[in-house]
Amino acid sequence: MWHNSHAVVSRWRDMFQFYLFGPGRTGSDPAGCNESGRMTLSLSIAERIARARTDLRSGVPVILRGDHGAALILSAEVASTTRLSALLATGAVSLAITEKRARTLKARVYDGDLARIELPRDANLDWIHAVADPSKDLTHPMKGPFQSQRDGSPDLHRAAIRLMKSAHLLPAALVCEVGTEVAPPDLTVLNIDDLGDALDTPSHLKRIVASRVPLQVSHQGRVHVFRPDDGGEEHYAVEIGTPNRDAPILARLHSACFTGDVLGSLKCDCGSQLRAALTAMADTGAGVLIYLNQEGRGIGLANKMRAYALQDQGFDTVEANHRLGFEDDERDFRMGAAILRNLGFASARLMTNNPAKVDKLIACGIDVVERVPVAVGRTAENSDYLDVKARKSGHIL
Repeated sequence: MWHNSHAVVSRWRDMFQFYLFGPGRTGSDPAGCNESGRMTLSLSIAERIARARTDLRSGVPVILRGDHGAALILSAEVASTTRLSALLATGAVSLAITEKRARTLKARVYDGDLARIELPRDANLDWIHAVADPSKDLTHPMKGPFQSQRDGSPDLHRAAIRLMKSAHLLPAALVCEVGTEVAPPDLTVLNIDDLGDALDTPSHLKRIVASRVPLQVSHQGRVHVFRPDDGGEEHYAVEIGTPNRDAPILARLHSACFTGDVLGSLKCDCGSQLRAALTAMADTGAGVLIYLNQEGRGIGLANKMRAYALQDQGFDTVEANHRLGFEDDERDFRMGAAILRNLGFASARLMTNNPAKVDKLIACGIDVVERVPVAVGRTAENSDYLDVKARKSGHIL
């Protein structure tokens, strides 16, 4: 029964090469692979990105392909000595960092939003980490000058940084361009054109389950769980009472804050806003709080703690994000609008001090009839933080 085993294995290999690379990569459509089979077995771009995020967080390289060739990319934050050595043995390696991080390091920026820094001959992990991680700026002062690349296309480096951000890693990537060489069969491969479109498009959210949860503020609590189709973190909606779907709902889009919501941190006003919003909804008789898992303005808890460490050195919250290589705010409020629509709400009285949330909901088709201020939570410890949010981020306090 195994006399054709070699042919079977060969056929399956060709089929999955086809699914991975497409007909243009393998040269032909494997016999017997109809369109239905391809749609069933091939990975979607969202699934490939989810796999790439896991690989990068584990210190595993990912292959990026574009119009100007291909590159092996590796997270500068979690790279091992073994993987770095393998990358250096493959070809010339550069370190891609964002323009904001490059300005902090006084590195030359030729590509607008990023800098491609050539690794010196004696580069090691300590040097790479010192460039990528601003928490080391005081203990590992940079001597420079840095040699920045200005030739060739930065497209692969730009895509690498976007992937690092989406994986909640420091936005710093080791990039080894490999031209059109064949990728190792066990590495995740992404086309940067597909990657850009996928990262710009919000993930589809599916409501998984809803269940009654009696709360301190209201025994008429109900929690809905939403799961994105890209393998990312789940988001939640806390519904109070029985809201009228035909009237504007008292709503809050609340981004996760482990330190404030759970630990009661005095460095921010997040926990106070969360509890005040739920109390107001209970007093009103109905409302919905959308709890979005985008910690630290979308940069993740680890990077948020790095930002806190920088604040202890005297930088404000916006400056800390910039030194890390991030924008002021990396959050995506389109998910909140999608959850509101899924729950049947078309209009809202939005509880927020941030006009950007109002603008985003309106842009996403939710009619915001009123901005309801949330004036709570100011402490001696967070007074400067709140002032910076008002002065630099436009919050109305």
